[in-house]
Amino acid sequence: MSESTIVDKSTAGRDARQYHIGIAPGEVGTVALMPGDPFRVPFVAEFLTEVREVAHNREHRTMTGMYKGRLITATSTGMGCPSTAIAVEELARVGVTSFIRVGSSAGLQPGVAPGDLLVSEGSLRNDGTTAAYVHPGYPAVPDLAITSELERVARELSEVTGRSVHAGLSASDDAFYAEGPEWISQLSEMGILNVEMEASAMYVVARLRGLRAGMICACSSNLVAGESLYDEGNARLKDGWMASIEVALDAAVNLEL
Repeated sequence: MSESTIVDKSTAGRDARQYHIGIAPGEVGTVALMPGDPFRVPFVAEFLTEVREVAHNREHRTMTGMYKGRLITATSTGMGCPSTAIAVEELARVGVTSFIRVGSSAGLQPGVAPGDLLVSEGSLRNDGTTAAYVHPGYPAVPDLAITSELERVARELSEVTGRSVHAGLSASDDAFYAEGPEWISQLSEMGILNVEMEASAMYVVARLRGLRAGMICACSSNLVAGESLYDEGNARLKDGWMASIEVALDAAVNLEL
């Protein structure tokens, strides 16, 4: 085996239909909203016109449509950092330059209620995927302009809806059911606002590839207060998802992403 025969994944598949997300160059816009669940991609589409389903392969479902004169892409990441990193890498290869995660996240501070909006200012990298990309001390931080605009639009919307908005550091974990009381307490004591499973990979990959990323989520539960809206049928949680999507869409238009 010679070094020249080893596949270089950094160049393999460029300018072609992508293996995991099933999208080819020219089929999407420059900004993508990224829920985790493929069945929440149609929630984004509810705000769009000229909607088209582009692909649905594995956990990655993609739809496009127009919002206030801009082409918007929505692609699901699936659960966790590995599939999120794949989605960001492959979307970047087909023309996406900005990513906004929308979805659910658990609150870790008193006063954060299910249904509230959470804007991430950076993520604690408690995942294995980003460790394969960068030094342990490399920060997982979103794009400043996107983050600021997400918070501004969210607070503007909250004046109408009364929905609370919180901004702060988040954490990205790999193991949902390994988040025991001791770990939750540690995160809360460190001042971490919320915990989810995807943002750190999105931030790190975007930074390494010269791209932009941000996150706004709806609070699904408060892990230090014992409050939860995990029931998919709960109207308040869906309202939170829809609010996060609306904020992300307006931020994308305002920034001309």
